[in-house]
Amino acid sequence: MATAELPALEASSGSTLSSRLNWLRAGVLGANDGIVSTAGIVMGVAGATASDTALLVAGLAGLVAGALSMATGEYVSVSTQRDTERATTLRIRRRLSRDPHREKASLAKVFASEGLSENLSHQVAEELSAKDPVAAHARFEMNYDPEELTNPWHAAWASMLSFTLGALIPLIAMVASPQTWRVPATVLAVVAALALTGSVSAGLGGAPRGRAVGRVVVGGLLAMLGTYAIGALVGLFV
Repeated sequence: MATAELPALEASSGSTLSSRLNWLRAGVLGANDGIVSTAGIVMGVAGATASDTALLVAGLAGLVAGALSMATGEYVSVSTQRDTERATTLRIRRRLSRDPHREKASLAKVFASEGLSENLSHQVAEELSAKDPVAAHARFEMNYDPEELTNPWHAAWASMLSFTLGALIPLIAMVASPQTWRVPATVLAVVAALALTGSVSAGLGGAPRGRAVGRVVVGGLLAMLGTYAIGALVGLFV
């Protein structure tokens, strides 16, 4: 009996861990977006003018617009996923009500494809189906947990918060530094922040940290260089 129950426990634990890692990875990426996009905005404005008001207004506008855009996009995306998973759960219930034996055999095939013997596959399918057939099919055939559907509001708030925290770094560095040090201070703050987010993101995915940090830092530097150059060019004609 214990052997047959083990896959269900492992699947539930793995699903929870994967969900938490996805949330953390999304938070890191949201912060990274906030850093790069806001840094690009304030660097572009700094290239065109030395006005404290212009820098603050542009930076705050970019922060608010970006945070709301991230929250809206995340809400829509997660809501769509949640609706899809609910619809899938309903289809599973219908199939089980029509032909439970066929669905049980289908579940056994999933375990057999993972290397379990035919007898053990049927035993596992039998015991899981006796406990909660809908959850068993959702987890092992459709790869989601019907009891742990993501809340779109939680996703929206988390995305907005992570973007805001990231955006505050270049904004504060730019407006709080003396005028002659604004650009280099912002560049240093952004490089340090991107190195941190790149390292954390690589660690979560098990990828080489050096390569990931290098990519995100170079991308951030190119974004700041490009927007600063455009701002300086516009400033010549304004």
